[in-house]
Amino acid sequence: MGIFSRLTDIINSNLNSLLDRAEDPQKMIRLIIQEMEETLVEVRSSSARVIADKKEAQRRLERVRSESEEWESKARLALEKGREDLARAALAEKQSLAEEEAIIDQEFKALDDHLAQLSEEISQLQQKLNDAKAKQKSLVMRHKTVSSRMKAKRQLHRETLQDAFEKFEHYERRMDNMESEVEAMDLGREGKHQLADEIDSLAQDDSINAELERLKADMGGKKGSDKAE
Repeated sequence: MGIFSRLTDIINSNLNSLLDRAEDPQKMIRLIIQEMEETLVEVRSSSARVIADKKEAQRRLERVRSESEEWESKARLALEKGREDLARAALAEKQSLAEEEAIIDQEFKALDDHLAQLSEEISQLQQKLNDAKAKQKSLVMRHKTVSSRMKAKRQLHRETLQDAFEKFEHYERRMDNMESEVEAMDLGREGKHQLADEIDSLAQDDSINAELERLKADMGGKKGSDKAE
């Protein structure tokens, strides 16, 4: 089942309305163009058949008219020869052909009218098809434009992010450098602190040793006194 079921549906269709309702306008316009082209082929084929029928009717009409003229000539000849009976019979044949001629003439006119109608429909359908193709080009151009804008925005977004990352890395490197400078300033100082701590430790050891000897002496003196008693 196509987008359009009859030729009049295509001719009376509103392309803008169809495209506005479509979820995928580009796909819809392709289907519409395909349907129109197929219908146009069918209408042109019908027109070709009508033209062939019209030519055949024209030949029959010319043949009947030619035979009618011949029977009239025969009727005249019969009258000239005094054969009224033959003249009457000839005129009867001519009358029969005149009736056939009238029928063929009506058929020819009907075919002519049908062909004119088909020609008008082909013209309208072709115009619709041209409009559809123009809209297809417009949709393609709009799609390309939107795609280009989206690509540009994405590129700008990526560049913005890249710039932010670069700034962050720059600040991170600055912090690393500052920390490195602080650590560099402490280099050498650590050895001095260790040396001073060791010397202070020696002094502290001497003080502890002196205190220890004092306690020993004191304790030794007390033990001597206890024995003397």
